[in-house]
Amino acid sequence: MSTKGIGDQELALLTYIAERGGATVGEVTEGFGAPRGLARTTVLTMMERLRRKKHLVRRRTQGVYRYTSPASQRDVLRDVVGSFVERTLGGSVSPFFAYLTESADVTDEELTELETLVHSLQKRKRKS
Repeated sequence: MSTKGIGDQELALLTYIAERGGATVGEVTEGFGAPRGLARTTVLTMMERLRRKKHLVRRRTQGVYRYTSPASQRDVLRDVVGSFVERTLGGSVSPFFAYLTESADVTDEELTELETLVHSLQKRKRKS
């Protein structure tokens, strides 16, 4: 799944739905739309736009449509981060790592995960 061609608000909505494993328009309006001042019709329009772009699927359950992402939450988040790096950081991950080293509070568990990811990246680079 590629999130190219969708806006920041749509990415946020897609992430919201993926984190919950699916949601109805009413649930999304209440939990995502209301805090952002979005009307139910706006939320529905965004969800239908994402469905037409194949980022969401809908199934009728007990008289209402439930929207889910065909991609896993992990895949959605990876694409969101990729879009952020491309759009905001011009494709460079250096500013992101500078932020982590200078500003972010990173737990021991997160640091271990980052070390594992860097090790994986180094192995992949050596192979190519």
